[in-house]
Amino acid sequence: MASEITPKGYIEHHLTNLTYGQFPDGHWGWATNVAEVKQMGFMAIHVDSVLFAVLLGVGFSFFFYKVAKKASTGVPQGFQNFCEWVIEFIDNSVRGSFTGKSNLIAPLSLTIFFWIMLMNMMDLIPIDWIPHLAYSMGIPFLKVVPTADINVTLGMSMTVFILILFYSFKFKGPGGFFSELAFQPFPKWLMPANLILEGINLIAKPISLALRLFGNLYAGEMIFILIALLYSAGWVLAGAGVFLQLGWAIFHIFIIMLQAFIFMTLTIVYLDMAQQEHH
Repeated sequence: MASEITPKGYIEHHLTNLTYGQFPDGHWGWATNVAEVKQMGFMAIHVDSVLFAVLLGVGFSFFFYKVAKKASTGVPQGFQNFCEWVIEFIDNSVRGSFTGKSNLIAPLSLTIFFWIMLMNMMDLIPIDWIPHLAYSMGIPFLKVVPTADINVTLGMSMTVFILILFYSFKFKGPGGFFSELAFQPFPKWLMPANLILEGINLIAKPISLALRLFGNLYAGEMIFILIALLYSAGWVLAGAGVFLQLGWAIFHIFIIMLQAFIFMTLTIVYLDMAQQEHH
């Protein structure tokens, strides 16, 4: 595919989602080029991001369901051993960061960690394989890394934000939640300043969660795309591209794991802060 278009077009193609949305004239349809994607604006659905995110989520759930169904007592073996190790790791992380009691936090943390990790791992698939296969089938665009889409990361972070509000109202009540926003860190007579500062602090939590994950995966995908361009620039640069791709893939594994862990940990911390009384 890289030989058919310019480097700019190659990069633009790989950074464009398969999009279904509403055109300026009001009709709905599939975007077949970058210009049509831009025309849709807000009224657009990134079908590939939704598809891969759902498939990976279903696959993760099915895998753990099958392991749990076949679980046995005694010394765990194979996948059961792996799942028990992961669950213990998540449980220890929750115990170390969440001081309250909730049956939701541990399953939520496990889901967040594995789902984000699996979506991030799609970035390790060679950049042209799946998009080229889709292109040969008449599909104009296909991005396979859901977490490199700001809409996906914002969707997950907004879910966490809703849980933060839920826990705040549940444990503190509307009055307690409002008093935290209005009466600290400054004296009560500076309530407007408190509301502005605490409101920004509250809203910054989901935004920072989304942008941190998106920024790291988007940058990682961009580097893979730039390395892939070397394969069309002669034998010498193509040979260098092989080593660069291998080196970046090995380093990127660390980023993939770290970003999933950070998102999970910050979610636990934010929910713990939401159920604590602040004086």
